[in-house]
Amino acid sequence: MTIRVLIADDQELVREGFSVLLTAQDGIEVVGEAVDGRDAIEKVDDLAPDVVLMDVRMPGLDGLQATREVAGRTEVLVLTTFDLDEYVYKALRAGASGFLLKNSSAHELTHAIRVVADRQALLAPSVTRRLIAEFGRVGAPRAPNRQRLGKLTERETEVLLLIAQGRSNSEIAADLVVVEQTVKSHVSRILTKLGLRDRTQAAVFAYETGLIRPGT
Repeated sequence: MTIRVLIADDQELVREGFSVLLTAQDGIEVVGEAVDGRDAIEKVDDLAPDVVLMDVRMPGLDGLQATREVAGRTEVLVLTTFDLDEYVYKALRAGASGFLLKNSSAHELTHAIRVVADRQALLAPSVTRRLIAEFGRVGAPRAPNRQRLGKLTERETEVLLLIAQGRSNSEIAADLVVVEQTVKSHVSRILTKLGLRDRTQAAVFAYETGLIRPGT
């Protein structure tokens, strides 16, 4: 299956560079470019891409606001030069499926697109460390969210912990000594029971409720 990608960035050279790079990859098609957040929202409506490469800082409507608008209709991979806690946390809360720095290699970028298109969470290692630090700084778990954990079985809670640690389905399957399809079924039930959109939101939920804490 070909992955349809929309590139949203206010810098023309950046858009062109990503477009050339991705067009050369098998199974990836660049279906359009957007110059700001508002344009990105309109292009998502018109072009129905599978993944949006979304810059954070754009004039007018920024990437965080645009992500909030399109999350649920497409997967969003946030790209930025700013490796800052506030952007990571806000982007994931807005519904982004992944977060990658613009200085990542071509291989890392194409891998990220494939992972996000497959509805799995992806964070750059340095971003993951900062995200965990941010949850540590925020402080106490949120009580209403904590109560929702009671909906999960013991095994589903175990799977949620592993998701929050950044494990893939295959890695979770190896840890629990089960087949990957079983893990996928657990993940699906976890998202349904907790009313979450994807694995990224599940990881955020696990930290917010105190199920997993920085350093564990």
